[in-house]
Amino acid sequence: MMRFDLRVRLPEFFTLLYKDAVWRYPATEKVVYLTFDDGPIPEVTPWVLDVLRKESIRATFFCVGENVMRYPEVYRQVLADGHSVGNHTYNHWQGLKKDNSEYLANVEMAGRYINSDLFRPPHGLLKGKQYKQLKEKYQIIMWDLVSCDYDSRINPDQVFQNIREYVRPGSIITFHDSIKAQNNLMKTLLPSIQWLKKEGFRFEVIPYHKK
Repeated sequence: MMRFDLRVRLPEFFTLLYKDAVWRYPATEKVVYLTFDDGPIPEVTPWVLDVLRKESIRATFFCVGENVMRYPEVYRQVLADGHSVGNHTYNHWQGLKKDNSEYLANVEMAGRYINSDLFRPPHGLLKGKQYKQLKEKYQIIMWDLVSCDYDSRINPDQVFQNIREYVRPGSIITFHDSIKAQNNLMKTLLPSIQWLKKEGFRFEVIPYHKK
């Protein structure tokens, strides 16, 4: 029987709090959507891009505006490789900890650097008013499976096990191109991709439109 871990997949009732957000795509085929949060940074993102290029996969990068501003050449490479991008706030802010107007302004600041109609809130948490206003401007993309690569308390084997146990057709899978996740990511991304391919999954990009 599959173990249940709230960090990896949230229960169905939680997803109803943001019922207009996308948590998973229709499970008509063995398709998954690989996503990366918190970049782009030169220490990790180019390595991710190289893996995806060699495996002929396109993914979706939810970028922090401050990182795009600091490392525009890395961001340009994400776009040049044909990946889609989304807004992940300018300073990686969690909505519950911020005033509504301040938080929404931070998202818009990120939007000056990230020309996309996709948005993913850091930690997946928003106040009601924030959510209501953002969904009018953005397609809010959540996740079906978080690899937990960012968690230093677990090892790469456990990260890989999360993928194998929780993936299902239509899953939006989240990794992180960040320093915090670097060790686990670099030991699990390629094995995860290869295992998913062996299991018959194909990879699709989350489509976006320029704002």
